[in-house]
Amino acid sequence: MENLRLGGLGMKHIDKNCNHCNVELVLDENYDQHRLNRKDYICKECYVNYLNTNMYVNGKYIPRSHPLYKPGRYKTFEDAAFSSLSKYTTSVEGQVYIITNKAWKGWIKVGMAIDSEDRCNQYQTSSPFRDYKLKYKKFFSDRRKAETIAHALCNKKAKEKKGEWFKLDLKTAISCIEKITIEEQYEKETA
Repeated sequence: MENLRLGGLGMKHIDKNCNHCNVELVLDENYDQHRLNRKDYICKECYVNYLNTNMYVNGKYIPRSHPLYKPGRYKTFEDAAFSSLSKYTTSVEGQVYIITNKAWKGWIKVGMAIDSEDRCNQYQTSSPFRDYKLKYKKFFSDRRKAETIAHALCNKKAKEKKGEWFKLDLKTAISCIEKITIEEQYEKETA
């Protein structure tokens, strides 16, 4: 255990400073026993600031560069989206993804989302077997344009199409999406 020394008025100094602000840590004043047990040297104020400046969705850290970034802890991106709805509607960045389900062998879904893993989790709620699988994702500066191009490319190669679902092998679908460069391809594929 850390060296403890008693200061004036019975305060317990632990001979450590906060890793963030370098203030001396004093047990039960600006520092908690459970953090000492974990050797987590961060004062109460820095810990509260830390929690209030980061975003977590389902326990996963979300970087500040994410289009829906808003400090806090959320269960799903949907919760975060509703709390920052203006960012959601104006954001153009995101991913084009491929999802499969073994119930529809040979079919793939090509879609777009700000976060494809969160989108796949949304699909799982309608499936008792939780059998949707995110097979591929790629980030684009304009997810809507990229999805339009992906659909056009996949449609040319697919045996059948039903909305955003294509009867197409995964490897071919991935190569279609890999070809996309928004600036060059958009005019070509939509003309």
